[in-house]
Formats: sequence, structure tokens, C-alpha cells
Amino acid sequence: MSFIDVQNAFMAHIRDPQNVSGPSHIEDRRLNIYRELFFNNIEGFVSSAFPVLKSLYNETDWQGLVRQFFVTHNCQTPYFLEISREFLLFLQFEYEPTPSDPSFMLELAHYEWAELDVAVCQSSDDYVPVYDLEQQALFFKDTARNLSYQFPVHQISADHLPTEPSAQPHYFVVYRDPQEEVAFLSSNPMTAMLLQIIEHTPGISFDDLVTQVHSQLPQFELAQLQAGAKQTLTAFVELGIIASKKRE
Repeated sequence: MSFIDVQNAFMAHIRDPQNVSGPSHIEDRRLNIYRELFFNNIEGFVSSAFPVLKSLYNETDWQGLVRQFFVTHNCQTPYFLEISREFLLFLQFEYEPTPSDPSFMLELAHYEWAELDVAVCQSSDDYVPVYDLEQQALFFKDTARNLSYQFPVHQISADHLPTEPSAQPHYFVVYRDPQEEVAFLSSNPMTAMLLQIIEHTPGISFDDLVTQVHSQLPQFELAQLQAGAKQTLTAFVELGIIASKKRE
């Protein structure tokens, strides 16, 4: 057996000790150190990133969920800070929910992950403040996320477990403020549309932005949309959500 084969056999056992036997030449006491070390590290990172989700499970079920992730998911990154994203991908594309999983599981997991995603985002260094909304190109900063969910994810806890989606979506902006702290802001459909256009059209001008909004909401007067957009964007510039960029 080659060294690579030995490594693969060792890791297969560490990941799934219930179904894969350990190397016969290593005593179980030593193997157990590695079994606990690896799993506990993974479980610790997942639990710290998804504290509300974890609180909805008993310890056995939570450990089983993380164990399934540890056993079956092929992580695409070696970085510890990316473990939470890998867990979210596992839930979204690989995990088959059981009757004991809440119906809002994926939305809650994404909402919790967004906080860490914003916190560790490596921001571009070419942003500049917006001093004149009508003259400068507008950008949705890479340290902000424009989010919407069908469930009230911000209210979920062990004592509040909605069973059906809300009648209307819930909108949020998660962002890093000027002090580099992560903050959450409740939004609304109009604001979400405004931010979505800026995000998908980086460098858009204020006039073009309002024109696009007006094309989707023709029932509003153009002047009314201009005034509303200016008020909203002014606030978002101060919060560090909207910025401009240096000219080439």
C-alpha cells in the first residue's frame, strides 16, 4: 500500500469511524484523539456560524447533521473560515431534509451565514465616498448583501418557529459600517429593487437608475421616484452601503 493509500484510508476512518475501520497498526486510543480533534473542530466552526439553527436541534440530532456533512461533503477549500459556506452548500445541494428539519432551514442558514460572509469579505480598495449622487457613478459595495426571504428569519428562535412562509417577503441589507462592524437593516421591496439594479449595473448613474426603476413602476411619477431614491441612497452612502469608485 502506497503512502497516499495509507493517508486516504486513515482519513476515511477519521471522517466515518462508524462504517470505516481504522488502520490496524494504530491503536484505537490514538485514533480516537484524531477522531475527536477533527470532528470537534468542524463542529465548532459550524456551530459558531449557525447558532440559531443549532439551537433548534437537540444535541444528538445536531451532531448527526454535522457528522453527515463531515462524512459526505467534499470541501473545495482548505480555509477554516470557508467551512460555514461549505456547510451551507451542503444543505442547499446535498442534504435531504427530514421531517425533524424546520421548513425554513435553508433560509435561516443563509441569513446566519451572511453575517460571517460580510465580516470576512476582502473589500476592494478603490471605493470613494459619494459627494454628489447625480454626478458620480454608483456602486453597491462588496461588503454589503441585498437579501430577501420568505420566512421571518430575523425572528426565528426556539420559542418562535413559523411553519408557513409569510404573506410577503422579508427584505434585509447586511453590511459593514464605516467602523467595520457588521450591521443588519430591514428593507422593503422598493429599496431592494433599487439596490438590485445598482448591484447588477455597477457604475450606473443616478438618472439611469431612476429611469430603470420608473420602467418597472410606471404608476409612480418620475419626480416622486427621484426624490425617494435620493433620500434612500443618501442614507445608504452614510451607512457605507453605496459608494463610488476612483476614475481610471
